[in-house]
Amino acid sequence: MLPGGKKGMKDLMKQAQKMQQDLMKAQEELANKVVEGSAGGGMVKIEMNGHHQVLSLKIDPEVVDKEDIEMLEDLIIAALNEAQEKITRTSEDELSKFTGGMKIPGLI
Repeated sequence: MLPGGKKGMKDLMKQAQKMQQDLMKAQEELANKVVEGSAGGGMVKIEMNGHHQVLSLKIDPEVVDKEDIEMLEDLIIAALNEAQEKITRTSEDELSKFTGGMKIPGLI
């Protein structure tokens, strides 16, 4: 049995429940965070939330060239990748406060 007997076990359970509640709150807050990824000096901008859902895509008309669609596609991909990297990094930073830096599958 743990030091402190049943009281020690109750305290441990309370701490675990509080940590779980704090972790769930942090996950909810992360879901509401919005980051922006951009490419081409801001000619393509993507906003993404904590669920990695794209919320908006803005393309400067100057970057649209019928003769060079491939460049526009590359800029969109670059902006999307930057937004995904930012939200992943933000999630890892926030949740590491609770996990002590351990990677827990399904948490991020």
